[in-house]
Amino acid sequence: MSSTHPRPVKAEPRRGSAEPARGGAEPGRGNTEPGRRKSYHHGALRSALIEAGIALAREGGPDRVVLREAARAAGVSHSAAYRHFTDRDALLAEVSKYARSELAAEMRRRVKRARDPRKRLEAVGMAYVDFALAQPGLFRTAFTSHPPTPQAAAAGGGSAGGGGDRGDGGASGDAVDPFEILGQVLDQAQAAGLLDPRRRPGAEIGAWSAVHGLASLLLDGPLPASPADVEFARGLVLNLIERGLLNEA
Repeated sequence: MSSTHPRPVKAEPRRGSAEPARGGAEPGRGNTEPGRRKSYHHGALRSALIEAGIALAREGGPDRVVLREAARAAGVSHSAAYRHFTDRDALLAEVSKYARSELAAEMRRRVKRARDPRKRLEAVGMAYVDFALAQPGLFRTAFTSHPPTPQAAAAGGGSAGGGGDRGDGGASGDAVDPFEILGQVLDQAQAAGLLDPRRRPGAEIGAWSAVHGLASLLLDGPLPASPADVEFARGLVLNLIERGLLNEA
């Protein structure tokens, strides 16, 4: 009498039992939240959080910069982010500083291409408005967390930039703040005899207020922001600044 051996039967998964998703992580390997978090060398996490905050600011301005969102973008826990920034305002201050440095860099580039102090003052204003329209998120963030401007300028005590009487186009090359660059350009205009010394104290306030107001009205209304309208409004405001501050050519 012959005996037969039963064939081994391949077990089927029970109904309702979870199967690993195709292409997904195996059970126990990185399918939990901690498994997706990144590790950073000392100091690198702070930079990663700032970079994440900058990206958030580009998307939606200062209101978008939230510490929890930056931590999620950097791939770390919320508590890990708090080891580098005490609160959202601390992160926003760093992002704001970066935004101002980007605006200042654009202003410096324009100033270096200008031939004379009169053109440099115009270049500063054009760079300011153009940056606002090209990078609205960073522009709105730039002055959300801004330290007070130099007291000497605010009190009418003269130059804020410390640029002295240098008349070269690269005089703003070491300035890292938009207000400081504007002060240096005004110093150059005074040194060239284009700006009456009696008009120099506090001149930054008038010029800055004019271009910042224009940029805000173009961004948030009610001024129209078509290319032709922007060019007209910008030219009008810059002409008023020049006529109000500089001597006639």
